[in-house]
Amino acid sequence: MSGTTVSWFTAPRGGTDPRPARLWLKIFAAGFVLIVGLLIVTLRTPPFFGDMTRIGLLSENAFGWTIEPPQVPDQYLAAVPVSEADVLVIGDSFSMSNRWQSELVRSGLRVTTIFWGQIAEALCGDFDAWLDKAGFKGKTVVIESVERLLAERLANSQNCKKMQKPFTAGTKPFFAPLDHVPPPAVNWDGKLTSGLNIYRNTERARKATGDFLSNKRILVRPVADGCSMFSSRLCDRAPFWPADDENGELTPQHVAQMRAIGEAHPKRSLVWMVIPNKTTVYVKPEHSKDFVTALGASGLGPDLFGFSQEQKKQVRDYYFPNDTHLSMHGQLAVGKRMLEAVRKTQPAPPSKDS
Repeated sequence: MSGTTVSWFTAPRGGTDPRPARLWLKIFAAGFVLIVGLLIVTLRTPPFFGDMTRIGLLSENAFGWTIEPPQVPDQYLAAVPVSEADVLVIGDSFSMSNRWQSELVRSGLRVTTIFWGQIAEALCGDFDAWLDKAGFKGKTVVIESVERLLAERLANSQNCKKMQKPFTAGTKPFFAPLDHVPPPAVNWDGKLTSGLNIYRNTERARKATGDFLSNKRILVRPVADGCSMFSSRLCDRAPFWPADDENGELTPQHVAQMRAIGEAHPKRSLVWMVIPNKTTVYVKPEHSKDFVTALGASGLGPDLFGFSQEQKKQVRDYYFPNDTHLSMHGQLAVGKRMLEAVRKTQPAPPSKDS
């Protein structure tokens, strides 16, 4: 064939084909719009201030508490060195703010707190000697545990001969909770897609007729008459730990184990402080009912299960709506109840006027 052969790859006469450039420009523009949209949604999504909203990627606008917490003067939050303490608290995350203990301190008792994680989750055979070595001269030990973790801690204690770690306790709260309802804020620390994920999870939770597992980790469950008990905007449901169900119920056998620990360490009075799971309080009040009956007859500690069923109707946000813990309102209510229990083993200090 004579002449020049024109390949179909050759651009048309008169310049380059603008279509690929336009296509890439459209793709770039669409991506830019998408990224800006995701960024705007995330920036306008409130930063997390509850553990369960953070873990479950749920909206604080929907599940965050809106009632101002009670203020506790710093003087009632400070612990004393163990050698000066009247009361030793062994606790978990429910005791880390020193808020419920403040009711004991307000009454004149000197308190120090140590945590299960600092003692390898067990009360061992040499517990009394370990406290003596630490310099504790008080008469009362409050043993606090949330319901879902008590069985494991009791099992660990049954098989433990020697306390593995030295006594270490600070004089300040392990963490300081929020003193006020968080003001509106731009969420600069959120991931680009977090705002969209939070919106989608929250909408699914809002529309669910039963339980909804958010972010594969947190159960959002309906709560009967929830708006009389929670200050959150989506108050007819709340997030809960699946472990509240998965770890099973406590039984009278666990009360027997608690009694055996007290009998093995008679030098001091052990007051057991078993805090019910949030699920037990708001969704399954019959959970661990045989344990509760046995505990009530044992004299080992107060019945905080029945107490919590009463308080949830009297104290709005008795537990945080966006967390698994007692709120600061609930902490102080429980602290007053624990003071009554501690006073049975630890008399009030003499009045300064006497």
